[in-house]
Amino acid sequence: MKLGAFSVSLAVKDINVSKEFYEGLGFAMFAGEIEKGYIILKNGESLVGLFQGMFEGNVLTFNPGWDQSAQNLDAFDDVREIHKHLAAKGISFDKEIGDSPAGPASIMFKDPDGNVILIDQHR
Repeated sequence: MKLGAFSVSLAVKDINVSKEFYEGLGFAMFAGEIEKGYIILKNGESLVGLFQGMFEGNVLTFNPGWDQSAQNLDAFDDVREIHKHLAAKGISFDKEIGDSPAGPASIMFKDPDGNVILIDQHR
């Protein structure tokens, strides 16, 4: 099962303070809009998303169809197939996949320790 690009999405109190902190660790702005409360920072192949006021807690995020530079991959496992696979293993979902047969969709569930995992396909 190919889950795609991986990033950590952090729920932050002050996006500007967090941005400055992560820039001090060598991360640079990669995507997002600070005015809208979210940015993605990159250091090598490592991605950290900073989200202010969008969700509670931190999220492990996977993006099927993308590499670590948000470039489209030719071959990838669609989130609907990933959903079927995980459901067959008894995973229960906090956010179920919609009815669309293709294109953007996402699922959300928790690991055994309560960590939120988001599989978010953008194409």
